[in-house]
Amino acid sequence: MQAKEAREILVREVMSSRPRTGSPDMTVKEAAALMLREGVGSLIVLEEGEPVGILTERDILYKVVAVGKTPSKTKVEKVMSSPVITITPGSNVSIAAKRMSDLHLRRLPVVEDDKLVGMLTEKDILKLSPSLIELTREWGKISSLPGARTNGSGSQAGYCESCESYSIDLRLENGSLLCPDCREE
Repeated sequence: MQAKEAREILVREVMSSRPRTGSPDMTVKEAAALMLREGVGSLIVLEEGEPVGILTERDILYKVVAVGKTPSKTKVEKVMSSPVITITPGSNVSIAAKRMSDLHLRRLPVVEDDKLVGMLTEKDILKLSPSLIELTREWGKISSLPGARTNGSGSQAGYCESCESYSIDLRLENGSLLCPDCREE
């Protein structure tokens, strides 16, 4: 029942509307200082107002510190994760949570008309419904099993990512699991 309730909640209702941003030409040291000052674990990297990447604590640790690069000489554009995976504010939280789980992400920038309008984090979802986080982790486990949720014909059972109807005949099309009614056939 909680998953059904979460399915009706939109990203714009739970996202942070003040995501912290940086630029590709700032140094990793400057970016890390900004992250520390703002109390955040990531910066959305903007170029002419559009998100082009994301710099996370993990990027700094693995791509700078662990390999001996100098943070004051390394540009953010060299170590940021790009392209940035985003979601729209009108998307359902359950779809966002599933995308995060499938792609092993802890945060999703929220973009509308190519402009950054917010940030959705795993913490935002956790505040909404602790059980939804458990569901996303289970989805991740299930989808990583060979042949999981298939019915023998290459189809899967679950909720259509377009109309959100339950179907036993979901198929991957253009990166989304779609029911027969929503597939372009």
